[in-house]
Amino acid sequence: MVKTTIPVRHKVGLHARPASVFVQTANKFSSEITVRNVTAGGDPVDAKSILMVLTLGVVQDNEIELCADGADELQAVESLGELVHNNFGESG
Repeated sequence: MVKTTIPVRHKVGLHARPASVFVQTANKFSSEITVRNVTAGGDPVDAKSILMVLTLGVVQDNEIELCADGADELQAVESLGELVHNNFGESG
């Protein structure tokens, strides 16, 4: 199991298009991946489900915890962490 915590700096947080890109990226991996809004608290949700990710209510400057468990867990956490760090490929 690999786990990391990363701040979300995107202006709209993890909503709409950023959430879609996040989920699409998560689905490229075979590992089980969860994401949790550390700032707001609450339980981890399936990072491969757009509806579950949107329920987290992640806004700008919230911290999220990524956790992956499986054959490609390290690559999954690194890839998703880099995606979040790079504002989901947007300038926002």
